[in-house]
Amino acid sequence: MARAVTAKDVAKAAGVSQATVSYVINDHPDQKISAATRARVLDAVADLGYTPSSAARALRKGSSDLVLLLLPDIPFGPVVAHLMEQLTDELEPFGLMAVTRRIRAGTPVSSLWRELRPAAMVTIAPLSEQDEREIHAAGIPVIGTALAPVSGVDMSSGPQTAIGYMQVEHLAFMGHRRLGYAAPDDVRVARFFGPRLAGARAACLALGLDQPVVLEVPLDAGSAALAVDAWRQGLDPVTAVCAYNDDTAFALLAGMHRRGLSAPGDLAVIGVDNIPLAALASPPLTTVDQNLDPVAAQIAREITAALQGAPPPDTDAAEVITLVVRASA
Repeated sequence: MARAVTAKDVAKAAGVSQATVSYVINDHPDQKISAATRARVLDAVADLGYTPSSAARALRKGSSDLVLLLLPDIPFGPVVAHLMEQLTDELEPFGLMAVTRRIRAGTPVSSLWRELRPAAMVTIAPLSEQDEREIHAAGIPVIGTALAPVSGVDMSSGPQTAIGYMQVEHLAFMGHRRLGYAAPDDVRVARFFGPRLAGARAACLALGLDQPVVLEVPLDAGSAALAVDAWRQGLDPVTAVCAYNDDTAFALLAGMHRRGLSAPGDLAVIGVDNIPLAALASPPLTTVDQNLDPVAAQIAREITAALQGAPPPDTDAAEVITLVVRASA
């Protein structure tokens, strides 16, 4: 394997000191470098294919140009992928780059941030009190979310409770009085599921409805069909179901198909996330869109404000989520 090109190699090729190479590459404002010397260094960099070490740059600056997004070790689909795309686009004009890392619950993150030296951190995974103290002491801004609040910092919106509330409001508006809630069977998503169910229950209480009948719906048609059977039995059967997310809603539609049933006539179904396939469901799926474009923009504004020492910008969770009405509910 070829040896990596170093700053020493560039200095030798350009006939200058390593310090001069560093000054040119990092555009050091306190050093006067002639145009001819700068040109020789940059030519040597190009000829040798030299790439400065990001770790070395971080050591010199005290931080890198990275924004570290900490994710919990749970299943994520197109929603988080889209959030990352949008966050990357929002940060790029500021010379910042988003990187993601998954962490298990209770795993210290000290070695991670010490190695990367991020300019800021965004956490969807909860941090321990010790991690919070150490990161704060290092002067790294941490943008929390409503899913993983961080002590002493404002939180970017994560309107999970409002999602469940909106689902019930729509079903009630469509005339349904007896509702079910299709819960996930993965305990790792409890931090998402809990607030959504709480919002659904709060809406039922506010609208004078019975509390939703909660059943687990695994992502397979057979198990979903059993849940459909349970909801439809009795003298006062469930007529509409709030699904934890669109994946769960798809499983529910598949279970209904096994029983020769369809939405919304036999059972109305509403999901969450508005994944690309939602419009292609049979029937097309009514869902709640989390509108991650403004979420990413809000996170980026909070990051740049924190780096500038400015107060965090205001946000309105009600503007983040929208109802997408299709045929299923």
